[in-house]
Amino acid sequence: MQSPRSASTAVVRSLHNHSKVQEQYLLEVVVAQSDVTEIDVDVLVVNLFEGVTKPDGATGAVDSALGGVISELISDGEITGSASELTLIHTPNSAYANFKPARVLVAGLGSSDSFDTDGIRRVSASVIRKLRSSGVKHAATIVHGAGIGGLETTSAAQATVEGALLGAYRFLKYRTTDKKRKADVGKLTIVEVDSSKVADISSGIERGVAYSHAEILARDLVNEPANKLAPADLAATAEKVAKENDLDYTVLEEADVAKLGMGAYIGVSQGGPRPLKFIHMSYEGDAGDPQNNLWLIGKGITFDSGGISIKPGAGMGKMKGDMGGGASVIAAIQAISQLKPKLNVHVVCAATDNMPGGSAQRPGDVVTAMNGMTIEIDNTDAEGRLTLADAIGYAKSRGAERIVDVATLTGAARIALGDGVSPVFGNDDELVNSVLDTSTTVGESMWRLPLDSVTKRQNASKIADLKNTGGRGGGSTTAAHFIADFAGDTPWVHIDVAATSMLDSTRGWMPAGATGVPTRSLIELAMNLGG
Repeated sequence: MQSPRSASTAVVRSLHNHSKVQEQYLLEVVVAQSDVTEIDVDVLVVNLFEGVTKPDGATGAVDSALGGVISELISDGEITGSASELTLIHTPNSAYANFKPARVLVAGLGSSDSFDTDGIRRVSASVIRKLRSSGVKHAATIVHGAGIGGLETTSAAQATVEGALLGAYRFLKYRTTDKKRKADVGKLTIVEVDSSKVADISSGIERGVAYSHAEILARDLVNEPANKLAPADLAATAEKVAKENDLDYTVLEEADVAKLGMGAYIGVSQGGPRPLKFIHMSYEGDAGDPQNNLWLIGKGITFDSGGISIKPGAGMGKMKGDMGGGASVIAAIQAISQLKPKLNVHVVCAATDNMPGGSAQRPGDVVTAMNGMTIEIDNTDAEGRLTLADAIGYAKSRGAERIVDVATLTGAARIALGDGVSPVFGNDDELVNSVLDTSTTVGESMWRLPLDSVTKRQNASKIADLKNTGGRGGGSTTAAHFIADFAGDTPWVHIDVAATSMLDSTRGWMPAGATGVPTRSLIELAMNLGG
């Protein structure tokens, strides 16, 4: 076996440099064909399933090179293989002359019967944070789950990379006095002894990097304070993504959308001083068939005070993240353009603030949407659906064949499903099932809720075609019914991420703060539809 210095090495660099929103973290991810005992790194990461008493594969090779140390620790009960158990073993060259890594980290994977790509992401996130806390600069890891776990190599490699990149994420732009902060890991080498698997691992790294960078961009945008991210700033980020990835890009100003008749959108924006920005980005992956398209529409409220129907003060600061849907679709098209599915993808974000200024719309007002429907404003805090109504009208006027909208829309979503699952609604079973399947693949849980005829009646208005709220009961469903009236017969899915877009504490590869959900689901959907 060649040493890693002379081995054939495939390299994919993971550079978190697509967003200038915060100071950049650079992580280089490479794959190297080598014996694990010969990789010269600060820490080598291997793994163990629960219940294994005699390790084999790469872990077994390490155990043999260390004279059975791992087996002894298993026998003593110090290593059990339980999920996310991390055991660091120091392996100085003076003690193990033929073993290059300075330390070994044994990561527990839990039960092999239930292990999946979500398990890979969780353990990889735990590992990268452990490595950072230990001051590691260069680590190597085997692909979790691709051996005894029985998972396909490319998917396992992708999940390993996603767990590392997303698990390492920190938003530190405004933390200026933390002198004891540990530096991030600089390089991660995925080591594989079998040369026939290197190409598959490289492919997994490429996808994992693209998916992760996109979700990191979405996180950065959502984490930005509202005074630092106006509609114009969101539009500037979209323009930067478009220029770097050769995308078509257009921003409509208020006069432009007024000519198009977007009264619902303009009504939301009129209470604040910062001008609206209607963002449209497009990727042409199937120029010969314009109808082969997917429109991703994201709610882009850069701050939501509730308008005249003002929100309670407690927790209002989180309303800086009310553009999470817009962030996710802008980020998703970045990766889509890099991975190049055979599909035409359009992104729309009707960005604005919702403020209670003297010119703000009032409860009881009536506005007219782009499609001509009139809307009674029952509550100015039900503003996101108004912007989505005109965004969908715009998409339909330009030949949208499939629409997926993403919005931090209703507090009722948290009441219904908690903060671990996003409710999904839709008018087309095939498209809904495609979204649900992709969410399962990438580990962004979703659950379909019904669009029933009873809750639909709650949106009825006595003076207009409909009103913008249906009351407290079934709030997520009545909001979806409202949007469905504008989608009409066009296949459409609505994802409500109000509860899942931000978390109060770290959960696996999802950090406290912005999660970036459902960016990777949208990328996966485009890849599947354009496969």
